[in-house]
Amino acid sequence: MIYLGLMSGTSLDGLDAVFCTFHPQACGYNYEILFGTTLEYDHEIRNMLQHAPFVGGEQLIFYDRKYGHYLGKKVKELISLSGITPDIVASHGHTVFHVPEKKVSFQIGHGASIAAECNFPVMYDFRSLDVALGGHGAPLVPIGDKLLFSQFDACLNLGGFANVSLERDGKRIAWDICPVNFIANHLASFKKMNYDHDGLTGAVGMIREKLFDKLENLDYYQKKHPKSLAREWVENNMAFLLSDLEYSVEDSLRTFYDHVVHRIVNDIDIKSGKVLCTGGGAKNRFLMQCIREKAPWNVVIPENELLDFKEALIFAFLCFLKQIGKPNCLASVTGASRDSLSGSII
Repeated sequence: MIYLGLMSGTSLDGLDAVFCTFHPQACGYNYEILFGTTLEYDHEIRNMLQHAPFVGGEQLIFYDRKYGHYLGKKVKELISLSGITPDIVASHGHTVFHVPEKKVSFQIGHGASIAAECNFPVMYDFRSLDVALGGHGAPLVPIGDKLLFSQFDACLNLGGFANVSLERDGKRIAWDICPVNFIANHLASFKKMNYDHDGLTGAVGMIREKLFDKLENLDYYQKKHPKSLAREWVENNMAFLLSDLEYSVEDSLRTFYDHVVHRIVNDIDIKSGKVLCTGGGAKNRFLMQCIREKAPWNVVIPENELLDFKEALIFAFLCFLKQIGKPNCLASVTGASRDSLSGSII
């Protein structure tokens, strides 16, 4: 079967899409990426996704349907662009609310609306069952790390948030480490940039110890896994980096990068080995240089295809696992009462 995985992250870079296949092998599974691309959001969709957390219930339902129809239309566009016809679409949707302590994690991108537009089976809503079972509903990627990328000692993703997964005592564990692009992109916006290209703006700044200490002393970093981060946490705990800055953009970015590096090296407490690093943050040359200077392990950045589309690939893989009756959400990662076969299909 050919799967089409769709993923929209908190950094609002666009819609990541990948056509892929999966095959069992002696230990785990292998994959083949047939075609991958990122479709940039136009102003209307980006604006809608940015404002979705702040609208009323009726408007949010409208956004859910509208974004679903948008995704369905993009599926047809992707088929035309790639010349590939999928057997099923696996859509993560776009996270609007993630408050697991209140048993809430909500992604817009209405499955029926996607299916109505593209006329293919659609698997969606990958988080709700795990949350109902007492889990965070996140991260979901670690089952893919375990079964597709077991040759690495850990898998690090640098997206809107940094998250890591690794094996410990025979179990896969994972957690969100800290914000990355969610904050870095916002700081870059003060300079009228969408992001800090290659980390060049932060590279010329200086580390402000007062700001660094303020970041390091946030309560989240003292918690043990399972734990996850979201927009709500950033707004409640890092408001000092979201509005009026105490320091220049350059200094704020430089200090924030140093915080990110310290958190990552502190959390990934392996002494050697290989760590697969993917996500948009892996393209930030200055940030990656800083990580390499401090980390005792070897950073492996894959080819662009996997670098850009690993999360979309793994949501397609979650769909594959559910279809063959294998758990696709790990309680050891999310804190749920049991493993589950997550995702609804229409």
